[in-house]
Amino acid sequence: MKKVVSYLVTVALLALASSLASAYDPSPLQDFCVAINNTNSAVFVNGKFCKDPTLVTANDFFFSGLNIPGNTATNKVGSSVNLVNVDKLPGLNTLGISLARLDFAPYGLNPPHTHPRGTELLVVIEGTLLVGFVTSNPNKLFTKVLNKGDVFVFPIGLIHFQFNVGQTNAVAFAGLSSQNPGLITIANAVFGSNPPINPDVLAKAFQLDKNVVEYLQKQF
Repeated sequence: MKKVVSYLVTVALLALASSLASAYDPSPLQDFCVAINNTNSAVFVNGKFCKDPTLVTANDFFFSGLNIPGNTATNKVGSSVNLVNVDKLPGLNTLGISLARLDFAPYGLNPPHTHPRGTELLVVIEGTLLVGFVTSNPNKLFTKVLNKGDVFVFPIGLIHFQFNVGQTNAVAFAGLSSQNPGLITIANAVFGSNPPINPDVLAKAFQLDKNVVEYLQKQF
């Protein structure tokens, strides 16, 4: 009897581990589930209601505009990201993928950030980018200078960045392994949270004067 119980527990643990391993964007059980924002459908998948398949059209799987350069002039760091996720392209729902166009002014930066739900695969179309990511403990940096046609992968959840080291504009495209990969920009999250983190906490964590912390918080 003990052996049977032990076997069942082992199977249950393996099943749980398997479910956790596929917990990000699970494989769909139908051809598609075009997302809608109302509750007129009885089917609810990945936080989205599915559109009635008989009402789905080609436009539900279509997005136009990634040929248009992003406006980097309105961004303090000189970059622009146009992410095509499930909110812009409903047909992505349950398919576990999204796409982004990244534009950089000369010396523009996509600052250190993470995607908590997706791995990123970046390809440079124009220009030269210094890219990198930092591992979890120990915090090792992997970095590379990319030129036109080069590809680099940023593992899920790790802090990473892209910096235009050239004197001309740069363009890249990135595929992400989630319909909604999420974004946490480190500086914005730490110094621009709402409500703000207690300055004493940040002063001690970053070994800075409290006045410096308060100045940085005002920038965000």
